Amino acid sequence: MSRLALHWQILIAVVVAAGLGLYLSATASTRDTETLLTDGPFKGKVLVTRDSADRIEILLHDAGAAPVKGQQWIVDPTGATKKSFPTLGLLKSAQPKAYELFAAHGRSTARWIGDLAGALGLLFLRMLKMVSVPLIITSLTSGVLGLADAGRLRKLFGITFSYYVCTSLLAIGTGIFFVNLIQPGNRGNPGPAEEVATKKVDGNLGDILFHQVETLIPENPFTAVAAGNFLSIIGFTLAFAVFTLLVGGKPLAVMRDFFQSGFDIMMRMTMAIIYLAPLGVFFLMLEATATQGIGVFQTLGIYMLTVFSALAFHALVTLPLILYFIARRNPFHYAKAMAPALTTAFSSASSNATLPLTMSCVEQRAGIDNRIGSFVLPLGATINMDGTALFEVVAVLYIAQLEPGINLTITHQFLVALTALLASIGAAGIPHAGLVMMVIVLQAVGLPADRVGMILAVDRILDMCRTSVNVWSDMAGCAVVARFESDLPPAETQPAPTQP
Repeated sequence: MSRLALHWQILIAVVVAAGLGLYLSATASTRDTETLLTDGPFKGKVLVTRDSADRIEILLHDAGAAPVKGQQWIVDPTGATKKSFPTLGLLKSAQPKAYELFAAHGRSTARWIGDLAGALGLLFLRMLKMVSVPLIITSLTSGVLGLADAGRLRKLFGITFSYYVCTSLLAIGTGIFFVNLIQPGNRGNPGPAEEVATKKVDGNLGDILFHQVETLIPENPFTAVAAGNFLSIIGFTLAFAVFTLLVGGKPLAVMRDFFQSGFDIMMRMTMAIIYLAPLGVFFLMLEATATQGIGVFQTLGIYMLTVFSALAFHALVTLPLILYFIARRNPFHYAKAMAPALTTAFSSASSNATLPLTMSCVEQRAGIDNRIGSFVLPLGATINMDGTALFEVVAVLYIAQLEPGINLTITHQFLVALTALLASIGAAGIPHAGLVMMVIVLQAVGLPADRVGMILAVDRILDMCRTSVNVWSDMAGCAVVARFESDLPPAETQPAPTQP
């Protein structure tokens, strides 16, 4: 398998794991047990369970007697009905004691194998979490320090960064609109709503926004790094990089070399972990299919349609409108000039790998000043990730819709949007780097990180599409900046534009 491209390895792992998991779900996912407990605080009671692919039922009562009144953690006061849970995670969070008893005595063969595979798959997720913080710090710092001197920063940074933030917010807004319109995760979501408690976010929009602003300014940056508070990390890292540029001289040269070296090392480490993705996704997919059956696939097609629709709207409507009305460029001709870089971005799924070709197309085929292209594009490859931000917000809201009892209000969705925006700023321009940020976004809003395994099953084609959108947005940004920075002093040599 080592000679196969990574996406083919992942596809094979998905197919094999799904086939094995579905076989276990069909043949070994239902088990009825009645166990006499011989030790512990419930000694002498009988544990009655039914474990199936979509339902866990559990009841505890005295051996040979009616259920004990007052054991409300397991049955109602009359003891007349069993307690039912749609997922094992919900059982664990709602009834920890019942979960321990069920894990010890009531699991089916499929669930036992699935739980073991899930534990192994979580090791892959732990490695993604391990590299996330240093990758953010080195990627963001090296990108900003690679810009130029402080004079050029003051000349170009304002309009460039404003464009990046605005287009990322437009992309995120598009993603939120489409995911709420199509509702991919709510199609086939198991379990009646009345069986689980609805989770909501406390506080109003203003409180949450102010809290995020506070989080961007850490009291102790080292504590933020140790705690993995990535909002604080990004805030301090941006400030550190900008002021390093302003200082200039030897400190700038030393810091630039240091963080560029660190980024090269972290990117190599991240890619090494990504190469383990086939193994990680095998275990995560096996856990999902063995414990949930065919239902786990029912919404993936609709999820992909949602992501494709949102990316297409941003790439074919939003960005062309910006080119036409703000940059005063013909979107069709500009896209035709950028075609070599766009096709390379799609095939490689890496904005960093496409960067040299992107700069060549912008300067040689579109006639944009080299000083603008060399500033806007490297920065964009680091922090301008429209497609990644859109993908992350759609994926997170999709996962939230899949989780029983999760009710994301507009306030909570705003929190997801802001977190996805900052996560996209810290995402490296390499294949599957958005998955590293995805884990952090899920943690920030309290959603299970193990759902990333299901997303990874269809991530390669989505990664290719969102990378193309990322690069297309960088190219449009060059045109916008070129229009507003047309008063740059003449360069000694200027490449002549070629006809598209």
